Amino acid sequence: MSANETPRAYDAVIVGAGHNGLVAAAYLARAGRSVLVLERLDHTGGAAVSTRPFAGVEARLSRYSYLVSLLPEKIVRDLGLDFRVRTRTISSYTPVERAGRPTGLLVGGGEQRTREAFARLTGGDREYEAWQRFYGMTGRVAQRVFPTLTEPLPTRDALRRRIDDETAWRTLFEEPLGVAVEETFADDLVRGVVLTDALIGTFADAHDPSLAQNRCFLYHVIGGGTGAWDVPVGGMGALTDALAAAARTAGARIATGHEAIRIDTDGHTAEVAYRTADGEGVAAARHVLVNASPHELAALTGDAAPEPAEGAQLKVNMLLERLPRLRDPDADPREAFAGTFHIAEGYAELAAAHAQAAAGELPTAPPSEIYCHSLTDPSILGADLAERGYHTLTLFGLHTPARLFDRDNDAVREELLGSTLAQLDAHLAEPLADCLATDADGRPCIEAKTPLDLERDLRLPGGNIFHRALSWPYAQEDSGRWGVETRHANVLLCGAGAVRGGGVSGVPGHNAAMAVLERG
Repeated sequence: MSANETPRAYDAVIVGAGHNGLVAAAYLARAGRSVLVLERLDHTGGAAVSTRPFAGVEARLSRYSYLVSLLPEKIVRDLGLDFRVRTRTISSYTPVERAGRPTGLLVGGGEQRTREAFARLTGGDREYEAWQRFYGMTGRVAQRVFPTLTEPLPTRDALRRRIDDETAWRTLFEEPLGVAVEETFADDLVRGVVLTDALIGTFADAHDPSLAQNRCFLYHVIGGGTGAWDVPVGGMGALTDALAAAARTAGARIATGHEAIRIDTDGHTAEVAYRTADGEGVAAARHVLVNASPHELAALTGDAAPEPAEGAQLKVNMLLERLPRLRDPDADPREAFAGTFHIAEGYAELAAAHAQAAAGELPTAPPSEIYCHSLTDPSILGADLAERGYHTLTLFGLHTPARLFDRDNDAVREELLGSTLAQLDAHLAEPLADCLATDADGRPCIEAKTPLDLERDLRLPGGNIFHRALSWPYAQEDSGRWGVETRHANVLLCGAGAVRGGGVSGVPGHNAAMAVLERG
């Protein structure tokens, strides 16, 4: 699409071709609406992409977002997507040293095996039985809450009645999560494993009065109505490629290399000005859907900017020639790395890391978690690499707020990466560095991204992977009917910053499309 073309009026112009924008485009185009998608970059997908980050190496990694939980099967089915996920047979493995002996907690592989793992670590059945009760409760909440994500927003009272469990409501929606964790579990390591889902991309303490940790935890345990986190077959780019194909097949026009720079609206019609390598242009629309952050939306419409957002994670992608051996003699690396491998994530360790980061210091024992995509889905590796036993590793570090990188992003990144990998090495029988593959130029196959890197590369405000603090999945003041409405009647927010946004879900895209279609 040339910037010099005569402006054309569309039923909907969508700003941003990330997965949520593509979901909205596909729904609207399938409903017979004329749709134009403007994307700043030269490709679709946003943060949900697969790339080959290492020169000359045939490995397609999910570079930014990497697991799927919140994507409703309804969206896959409605849009006829050629997209599949695989369930990980192991949920998690957490190494620890007890009484001078390396051991760990393996969750998965069947109920009996998990029970035995808890007993071996804690000396009895108490923690396992507490685990079963706790996650039985979250599972029931998931069954009731997840279906509401693609419905008009319920009121707080309506959602509470739907959950119909006052203990669960108090635990997840009213009291800091740390209260329930400490009342339910006695073992420090078990407590930490539970708490980690409350801290993904969220800088908070277990007892934070804002309940940011509770909201994060909720979204991490309701996915699919089960809380299971699945591996996208072919990598995350397989999803956005399928969505782009579905949108185009339905008639949507996707224009990459087109950066939206301004939205003018009177509430009934709108114009979106954009910039390309060839100049500037304008597209007219009845509705504008913005698949970008609330900060970007404000900049486009000229409205006051929302409160600053701040990310708090370190994302590391690696390719290994082989999986490293573990110090725990009972742990098989092919199982330990198949689920979420927790590092320095005991309950006390998480509290200490948060306190240090809150004081402006890098955590001395940075907490993180790792998983190996290629153990569940080897299709992301070239046939030669797979045959030779190569594997990917994805690491996600916690409690590293963007403010820590302000003084020197490059230097702090290297320092944090070194100390994070040192925590992993403490549980390995061989250094991770000895297992790293090298690229065509002889460099180790490892890359790290800080919040500031994500802000630069993807325009995530403050590097926040959710665009802003996650919201409760019920109606609040000014949240609108679908949670995507803005103060401009015909401008909708369909990105992760919408109510019920965050994560790879497609939910804001679906809900924005439904809001448009309801209006006729």
